[in-house]
Amino acid sequence: MIFYIGLHIVAHAHEFEYCMLSINNPKLRDRKSDIHVRNWIMDSGAFRELELYGHYRYSVSDYAERIKRWSHCGTLEMAVSQDYMCESYILQKTGLTIKDHQRLTIERYDGLYQLTRVPIMPVLQGYEVDDYLRHLAQYGWRLQPYMRVGIGSVCKRNSDIRQIESIVWALAKERPDLKYHGFGLKKTALSSDAVRSLLYSADSMAWSMNARKNKRDGNSPLEARKYITELETAPIQGNLLVREITQHRTEGVTP
Repeated sequence: MIFYIGLHIVAHAHEFEYCMLSINNPKLRDRKSDIHVRNWIMDSGAFRELELYGHYRYSVSDYAERIKRWSHCGTLEMAVSQDYMCESYILQKTGLTIKDHQRLTIERYDGLYQLTRVPIMPVLQGYEVDDYLRHLAQYGWRLQPYMRVGIGSVCKRNSDIRQIESIVWALAKERPDLKYHGFGLKKTALSSDAVRSLLYSADSMAWSMNARKNKRDGNSPLEARKYITELETAPIQGNLLVREITQHRTEGVTP
């Protein structure tokens, strides 16, 4: 599994093999000069946009222009589409339903896909397992074999690994060919054999929050590197899903 460290400080990006930077980071959105970065994913800033404002302040075309602007810096592997999360308090912010959010997520993806040559990461949204499977079906032909696809609305469920396992496993069983990305997954979730077995990649900024809670520098690249090392060396917890997952992957198409 590839792990992308989330960063607040754009100037630190070149120190990491893989990182994720949000387009809503002022040091990226308003920057004039190029950035020094290696392999990276551009995040759409979706979570903060909906959490703070209940809508997107920036259009699809504006985001596409930003993607184009930064596409020649380092290796921009993908840009995450402007999805709509489905946690209950986000739904209260927008006043919409899960089905509305799923529809809008696909509409934004379709619009963005037409405007940029940089690969766009589609995001599966929902809250219960059936929601995600329904959204997977709604994407239809858009999800071509071996595409990288994000799994949204899981970052606030790190304390309940079983929920995340169930979602990832159900999606991988339905489409084992897709390369799934887990957004905002902490070490607790990534310590699960089931989760790691089926995710192609994941990202997190949990290192920064953890540092601040312990009165350390939440922007220090040393803290970020420490988190990556701990993640790489953490023991993996087995569970009852592993045998079935392994069997299914060997019988199907390996992501």
